[in-house]
Amino acid sequence: MSQTTWRGVFPAATTQFDAGYAVDLDATQSVVNMLVEDGVHGVIAMGTVGENNSLRAEEKRQVLAAVVEAVSGRVPVVTGVSELTTELASEYIRDAQSIGADGAMVLPAMVYVPSEAELEAHFRLVAAASDLPIMLYNNPPAYRVSLSIESLQRLADVPTLRTIKESAPDSRRITDILNACGDRYQVFAGLDDIALEGLLLGAEGWVSGLTNAFPRESIALWDAVQAGRLDEARAIYRWFMPLLHLDADHDLVQSIKLSEAVMGRGSERVRMPRMELSGQRRADVIRMVETARDTRPSLIAAE
Repeated sequence: MSQTTWRGVFPAATTQFDAGYAVDLDATQSVVNMLVEDGVHGVIAMGTVGENNSLRAEEKRQVLAAVVEAVSGRVPVVTGVSELTTELASEYIRDAQSIGADGAMVLPAMVYVPSEAELEAHFRLVAAASDLPIMLYNNPPAYRVSLSIESLQRLADVPTLRTIKESAPDSRRITDILNACGDRYQVFAGLDDIALEGLLLGAEGWVSGLTNAFPRESIALWDAVQAGRLDEARAIYRWFMPLLHLDADHDLVQSIKLSEAVMGRGSERVRMPRMELSGQRRADVIRMVETARDTRPSLIAAE
């Protein structure tokens, strides 16, 4: 079974909005371009952090086209596929291939909590709608359904299902997947505050939220692990951890976009029903980001 060439740090890029909360394609291209210039290995367009489900159908196509244009083949562009129905997800992944995406990160159908058979059927039908390599997204806390090891084994006959973004908060899942499925699937760490554990256990990449604010530090963590410099990796991870915990909170999108804004990389605007952070929570996140900015490990070059 052929694998993708996806490896490394793939930020779940933000979708930018203007003052009237319309999609700002120029600003979205700007944040994506900065990430690529900072050395990320791939880009996830319109994942959770990219507010996929806050976008209208035509906006999703426009954002994806803008991201593909901005990246211009420098790194893979993987688009989130997050829809209410299997039919809509199939339509979107077909369009994504035509627009020029390099792959798709496919989520369970939104809102409805499927049975195991329904979840497998959803993934099979969406995969059949295009030739794109697919990253399955397992995030039980957010989507109230877990992609079981048994389901992964049954889905192994679908050739375009290549990668698993594992966002269960239990790092044991990665070893269980590798033990059960061997090298059939690539595994990516999908939750920022167990990223190092995931990479040490065999994950070949990291889909990250806080990379939007601190891309060079995220890449330094990846590089240290790949080179076996574990003391360095632990030092970066311990410095980073207060911020990485934000990725596991219910307001992760607002927190990540605020972090991005504090670092001068984007706007904190989010679409309703999300609202920008306020009060003590906003002050706490700003303090955390500023502390991280001002106390970066000496091994990370200043920007």
